[in-house]
Amino acid sequence: MTVQTASRTKRTAEHPAERIFLDRWSPREFSQDQISEAELHTFFEAARWARSAYNSQPWRFLYALLGQPEFDAFLTPLIDFNRSWAQHAAALIYLLSKKQFTPPGRTEAQFSCTHSFDAGAAWANFANQTAVAGWAAHGMNGFDVDKARTTLGVPDGFDVEIAIAVGRKGDGAHLPPAPLQRDQPSARTASLDFAGRGLFPKRFEAAQ
Repeated sequence: MTVQTASRTKRTAEHPAERIFLDRWSPREFSQDQISEAELHTFFEAARWARSAYNSQPWRFLYALLGQPEFDAFLTPLIDFNRSWAQHAAALIYLLSKKQFTPPGRTEAQFSCTHSFDAGAAWANFANQTAVAGWAAHGMNGFDVDKARTTLGVPDGFDVEIAIAVGRKGDGAHLPPAPLQRDQPSARTASLDFAGRGLFPKRFEAAQ
């Protein structure tokens, strides 16, 4: 298996970490390669094994493949900038989270304060699995949440968390100038900027 490499900007770790975490990034350049539902479900399988509070597994993934009738509907909620490049993805996905769960030993559902957090854990597994398989996943919050809820028929008991474009890394031939300029691996703040021993440090306020 291959891991998609950060070809334009070489990322380096300040402390030992597996290369998968450095090499995975979110491109906007997609070829028009198709993806099978079987391969897509390999990514969902990785998401399946994410941790969640009480093993409640609140994540739900809705997907449409390029060329399917639903694909255009999945494009509709995206802002123009994201639609300009996501239209070439092999699959479009919306990640939802169920806001209530029934704890073990209880009979009535209650609000889960970690439903978004847990769905995020599933998304991380999903994104890393796509990279291991030689594909790429780009998560987006640039979409109209209400339009997505209406278009996809999402009931009130669920939040629409992010949209996701999945595809093979392309050569930029289909990418408009604005997203093409931004299409490179981004840097990260140092771990000392977000990890501190003891009480809340003042430097956290200045960190990005």
